[in-house]
Amino acid sequence: MTAISAARAHPAQGPVPDDVFLSDVLEGLSRPDKSLPCKYFYDAEGSALFDAICTLDEYYPTRTETALLQARADEIAGLAGRGATLVELGSGSSVKVRILLDALDAPAMYVPVDISRDHLIAAAARLAGDYPAVTVVPVAADYVRGFALPRGAAPERTMAFFPGSTIGNFRPAEAMTFLDTLGRRLGAGARLLIGVDLRKDPAVLEAAYDDVRGVTAAFNMNLLARINRELDGTFDLDRFAHVARYDTARGRIEMHLRSLDDQTVHIAGHPIRFARGETIHTENSYKYSVPGFRRLAARAGWHTERSWTDESRLFSLHWMVRHG
Repeated sequence: MTAISAARAHPAQGPVPDDVFLSDVLEGLSRPDKSLPCKYFYDAEGSALFDAICTLDEYYPTRTETALLQARADEIAGLAGRGATLVELGSGSSVKVRILLDALDAPAMYVPVDISRDHLIAAAARLAGDYPAVTVVPVAADYVRGFALPRGAAPERTMAFFPGSTIGNFRPAEAMTFLDTLGRRLGAGARLLIGVDLRKDPAVLEAAYDDVRGVTAAFNMNLLARINRELDGTFDLDRFAHVARYDTARGRIEMHLRSLDDQTVHIAGHPIRFARGETIHTENSYKYSVPGFRRLAARAGWHTERSWTDESRLFSLHWMVRHG
């Protein structure tokens, strides 16, 4: 079954409607401390820019997680068992999952879930062509809001894959709620392979989120460009600057867009005022210790059976099972 025919057999949920996007943007920019949800980074342009970020020298998470997956693929396959249904959250270009599909024993189904529909369908079509024995069922959805699993995805054979330390985009309490909700959705006996970035030298972290080529800055700025394109916004991108900083007390990288002037921007006719130096908080990326993350996951109903890190302890992978 190809990605396209699979999408017809199991109708994909559509991307976030414009009215929801507009409501989220206006609500976030009306706060005293302005913010925007990081999920809106990933339109087609944003997804392409993120793919470019993953190739940067400074951005260690992708290559480190990829090396970990390659080193542990056979072990992970043994834990997953034969005929697994693999559900990837925030699948993007579906690059890392190929390591798992190559190692798994006769995987039955691959369900990539991503908010960027066009990017998702194109990636799913490529993967379906390369793995003709695997049923590929792309689901265009905001996985935080919820999505429906296709028929035949039995919990005890379902393996969720959540790479890239995307869990770090949630505040710890939100991460716990998300993991609990995911576990309830997948069902008792489901497994989860999750990538988690680790705490380290702040200079390493800040370089990873503010590269010298400016790709991360363009990725951050594209959020304003998307608002201009889709919500009749009037942001002048030359009057905003990308900011990345590490908050040691909270253990998180923060990305912001700083207004360079006093200015008023209109979004679908609504005026939003900015003071010089005021920022829009666009993303958090929390960093964990291995024991700390295992404790958080346990409170959300997941039992960690295995944890792996690279030799430099930059990044970690965790294999978890849902009980109850």
